[in-house]
Amino acid sequence: MEKHLHIVCLQVPYPPDYGGVIDLFQKLKYLKERGVSIYLHCFDDGRGEQSELNKYCRKVFYYQRKKGLLSFSFSIPYIVRSRRSRQLEKNLSPDNYPVLLEGIHCTYLLHTGKLRNRKVIIRLHNNESVYYKQLADNTHSLFRKCYFLYESLLLKKYEPAVIEKAGIGLSVSLRETLHFNKHLKNVHYLPVFVPWDDIQSLPGKGNYSLYHGNLSVEENEKAAGWLIEHIFCDLSIPFIIAGKDPSDRLRKLAAKYAHIRIIENPDMDTMHMLLQEAHINILPSFSETGIKFKLLHALFTGRFCITNTAMVNGTGMEPACIIADTAMLIREKIKEGMNSSFTTEDISARRKILLQVYDNAQNAGKLVSFIF
Repeated sequence: MEKHLHIVCLQVPYPPDYGGVIDLFQKLKYLKERGVSIYLHCFDDGRGEQSELNKYCRKVFYYQRKKGLLSFSFSIPYIVRSRRSRQLEKNLSPDNYPVLLEGIHCTYLLHTGKLRNRKVIIRLHNNESVYYKQLADNTHSLFRKCYFLYESLLLKKYEPAVIEKAGIGLSVSLRETLHFNKHLKNVHYLPVFVPWDDIQSLPGKGNYSLYHGNLSVEENEKAAGWLIEHIFCDLSIPFIIAGKDPSDRLRKLAAKYAHIRIIENPDMDTMHMLLQEAHINILPSFSETGIKFKLLHALFTGRFCITNTAMVNGTGMEPACIIADTAMLIREKIKEGMNSSFTTEDISARRKILLQVYDNAQNAGKLVSFIF
């Protein structure tokens, strides 16, 4: 029996150049391998039409987000209301195929009752109300802080109500699955889809520590700055920060120290090389939502990974990481790690941990069983 599925995406899922989009794109590939005919609906935030998506989908539709004051609401979060579309409703109406909504962002039609009497699955990328509260905590802009706090308040009420209207919610972390199931009974854990089929870590030793991430994201800039000011200011170990669009503030902070440098906007090959050749990937987080792809990238391709509880709690990746929650302990773990070699036994142990969770073919089978 042929399987047909509508997928509504919060963003155009190509090119797969950041975490959430990687999950979306890999999912398309593995669903197609499972014989699913996909009708993909994308809200375009400036990426434009992407012909690569036609390889995996029977048809691809694009919709512009409705940004600005006209999408402001006292009851519906902006991330949702700015993705309302009558054309989407029209394109979903000719059939009764299941609908996978990628993110709370895409639930406007579910909220308004337009998807009543058909099977709807919501992919939960984050506990969004908590995520937006943490965005507020990490920004220096008063306007953005107010926006994030208001969005968080709306999401706190909206999120559980709209999840309850769906047949199934699929969370990306065990922590958030447990959170949602305190109030709901229809949320299940399904790991993200990853671009790695095996561990690519190299045995041996490197001579530097690395932090990587999109440095234009305030949380990532905060983490990089914290590492400079609280960890590597007192260590002589070479430290590299690599990522997109670092701020002048971060550049000036790093320039104070001869052993710290920033590599701006590295291409994918350069980033891969930096991750593989680093001796320690260090990834503290100041938020506790979802699963961070930069953590998975470091674990699949790098050597030792030092992180904190906020980054790994509820991900199942705790045994693959060195966990330290204070500056003093992080410095100690870095010193210890720099004196150790990453061995083939370490690689085998990591393979066992990661591939037990992040097996794309197996997870595609689980997703198909939830939908059909």
